[in-house]
Amino acid sequence: MLHRREDFPLLRDDGAPACLDNACVTLKPDAVIQAVNEYYTMRPACGGRSVHRLGTSVSQTMASSRRLLAQHIGARNVNEVAFMKNATHALNQVAQGLSWNKGDVILTTDKEHNSNLVPWLDLERSHGVDHRVLPSTEENTFDLEAFEATCAELGERLKMVAVGHVSNLDGVTAPVKDIARIAHDHGALVCVDGAQSAPHMPIDVEDLGADFFACSIHKMMGPSGMGALWGRMELLETMHPVLTGGHTVATSTYDGVQWAAPPARFEAGLGHYAGIAGTEAALTYLSDLNLDDVHEHETKINRIMSNGIRDLEGVTIIGPEDASRRGGICSILLDEHLPSHDLAILLDEAAGVMVRSGRHCVHSWFEDRDVSGDSLRASAYFYTSEEDARRFVDVFSEAVNAFNAA
Repeated sequence: MLHRREDFPLLRDDGAPACLDNACVTLKPDAVIQAVNEYYTMRPACGGRSVHRLGTSVSQTMASSRRLLAQHIGARNVNEVAFMKNATHALNQVAQGLSWNKGDVILTTDKEHNSNLVPWLDLERSHGVDHRVLPSTEENTFDLEAFEATCAELGERLKMVAVGHVSNLDGVTAPVKDIARIAHDHGALVCVDGAQSAPHMPIDVEDLGADFFACSIHKMMGPSGMGALWGRMELLETMHPVLTGGHTVATSTYDGVQWAAPPARFEAGLGHYAGIAGTEAALTYLSDLNLDDVHEHETKINRIMSNGIRDLEGVTIIGPEDASRRGGICSILLDEHLPSHDLAILLDEAAGVMVRSGRHCVHSWFEDRDVSGDSLRASAYFYTSEEDARRFVDVFSEAVNAFNAA
């Protein structure tokens, strides 16, 4: 049984809310909450530093958490996984940690989250790189044919392709394996924003052909303030850490520094040890789930939501019509007379249905298309029930019909 709602404090009691904002942040099971609490109450020590029993216990948790992260994303070398604050931190480490020359081309898609757009825009300002944008197809999916032609046109000037594995805007999965093959044929690296894929589907970074992979643990039932960066060791060894200081060095003198080997080089300062303990618990919990089943369940929930609202006046679902191509995300564009923020508040207050309103950190997509309003996004996870989906459909439909009639 996928739901396992009894493991989540917010979902146990009668009258539990329909939490449909999982693309933003997921709920935390008891095991994660207990692990965080146990660190603060029973093991408040530093990992990788102190050798007393408390410090040793934290060091062991760090090693276990890193090993589980590596297993979760298919990394063969555990030392290629560095703890970060979130995927944003990880993507900034890649952008700012590599060496660039003026005129180097970095290619992203037209619907990247700000975390995978702004660091490259900033690099364009500071280093004179050339940031290019690949338009999506009419269905808002990745245009592989146009991508291949663009790579051929750019040739050796193309140095990096940065792409979201699954879009937080519409749930569409990019063909990363094909993207990596084509990019590598032209000598470019591939950086994957895996924030929306790592919690929902099996990942094998080696098989995907990625060079870097970033993810956020708070979207995987883990604590906030935790994420990870995976990179190929030969690349990590050439990268300069964005944050420097304690834990990042092998040794230092008054005249210079010798950097520590990865991953310590990228984990500056005192670690988020409570978060790392919660990450271990979250990954242990996730390892007990079949992620293919999770993806199938989320698609079923999305189909209920999509089929229930697609014919409403003033409502347009972003992305392909077939819900199976949008995973667990149902993102809705609304006509101007349907205010997304007001609808989100109404859904919560009237029926305990919690969705996201706004531009979902993909402002560039809305601006490029001259979309004046915002959107409403309902996103599922394995604990989302069919009743949650139907409650969303019923209340949203009633609200939209009322606005349309006004």
